[in-house]
Amino acid sequence: MPRLRGPFRLRLIREGCGIGLIIMQPSGRGYDHGVSTFSPDGRLYQVEYARESVKRGTTTVGLKFKDGVILIVDKRIANKLVITDSIEKMYQIDDHIGMTTSGLVADARQLVDKARIQCQINRMTYGSSISMITLVKKMCDYKQSFTQYGGARPFGTALLIAGVDDEGAHLFETDPSGAYQSYHAGAIGRGRSTVIDSFEKSWKSGMTLNAAIKLGLEALQESLEDSLNHDTVEISVVDANGYKKLNREDTLKHLSKVS
Repeated sequence: MPRLRGPFRLRLIREGCGIGLIIMQPSGRGYDHGVSTFSPDGRLYQVEYARESVKRGTTTVGLKFKDGVILIVDKRIANKLVITDSIEKMYQIDDHIGMTTSGLVADARQLVDKARIQCQINRMTYGSSISMITLVKKMCDYKQSFTQYGGARPFGTALLIAGVDDEGAHLFETDPSGAYQSYHAGAIGRGRSTVIDSFEKSWKSGMTLNAAIKLGLEALQESLEDSLNHDTVEISVVDANGYKKLNREDTLKHLSKVS
């Protein structure tokens, strides 16, 4: 019998009065079976699969303006029988922090609950609101722990976290590996590359709130194959006054300015 190389599995089968041997080669050469197993070229396949889940999610954008940060999400509900308000992708985490997600919504809910608990723990322990960088690091440490041990899988969702603290306005993006980056303007989801290209051309420091919302909606529009659905777009603002989600009337006014 030839010598086998790699993570092959042997399986015995019984055929009539004899016994046969089947050589099975797992997909991904076996390295995608365990989240804690590196491939020879240094890749964690389960983390990369989780990133693919994010790329299939709806596009979410965020950008800074002169006084704070805005978040915009299009929930892209394909079935007209679905009640729009039953789909939630934009969350208030604390008085001064908002969050949107792209990827698996059920996974995102777990992270939202975790973030809210961290905010309350900080307030009860220190008597003050949590800083943005502290919350982001704790959330990314939590996400990273699910890439380090067997018996679990990474969260199939990315987060855009926006907030204002004593150090100013912040916009962070986190991915399933537990990595994070701070942006002036960013996006997650299937249309991320198109939105980022638009922001690189048009985003400017010190933009007004209305100009930032218009730019965000235009960039989101460019990433879609059809026009924005006015019933599924949501906008939230985080500034010195805290987190605020715009009502439907104000949202429609901003949408009417986008061709």
